[in-house]
Amino acid sequence: MLEFLNKPYPFNDDLKHNTKIIFFISVGVFVFLFLFQPLQIDALATRDKYILVIGMGIITFLSLSLNMLILPSLFPKILHGSSWNVKKEIFWDLWILFTVSVGYFLYYKVLEIMEFGFDMIIKLILIAIVPTSVLIVLNRHRLLRSHLRLANELNIKLKEHKSSPDKLVHFVSDYQKDNLSIKASIILFIRSANNYIEVFWREGQEIKSQMVRCSLMKAEEVVGDDKFIFKCHRSYLANINFVDKIEGSSQGYRLYFDKVDFPIPVSKNYAIKLKELI
Repeated sequence: MLEFLNKPYPFNDDLKHNTKIIFFISVGVFVFLFLFQPLQIDALATRDKYILVIGMGIITFLSLSLNMLILPSLFPKILHGSSWNVKKEIFWDLWILFTVSVGYFLYYKVLEIMEFGFDMIIKLILIAIVPTSVLIVLNRHRLLRSHLRLANELNIKLKEHKSSPDKLVHFVSDYQKDNLSIKASIILFIRSANNYIEVFWREGQEIKSQMVRCSLMKAEEVVGDDKFIFKCHRSYLANINFVDKIEGSSQGYRLYFDKVDFPIPVSKNYAIKLKELI
């Protein structure tokens, strides 16, 4: 469970897209309240009804603008995709729900146009769940559609890609006994494993690997002249020439290699580099 909560999750910091979403959700809340008139709205006089419904639409707009436009602009280091994960996303969605609910609550208290009890608080929270849920669904759908589209484009271009030049690279171990010299052209990927790296390469039809005691940073320096081997994640270097396919999901991209039974993740920060290489 803890491993799942710590999985990377892309933070939605697209301010232009968020502005459109905020507008449509706010209008949607207004239309929902006006048509169905929950929270005893149907018992109000026409003037009070319009004041309440329009006001709640504005409260929705202000609350979402605070969380999706103002806070990401004021705190870009905190609200940024590079360090975002599932756990933070859950707390963030709950925070948005809280701010919208409090906004509704304060507005009702200020108007004083109907009796207010505990049951009304519960109903306000349930109403606030509507824009928050819509926001979550739209965000996941946007990310999924974007990643799938780009993954399809990259898969098409992969087939047209040229192979890298044939040169020998040397991974020098801290222990020296497990040094590795290998052609860069046959390296599939390199992954970090604590104080070691594990180099995977193709030899004929077989996939082989070897542990070398050195850091991924040193490995990146060793293969630095080979433009087709790039850092795709804080724990991985990948050779774009051996990528069999790319899959996109709401959480980003994954690279698949033939005869390797696990995918390689691509962090959001390196997705642009992946596209440039291809």
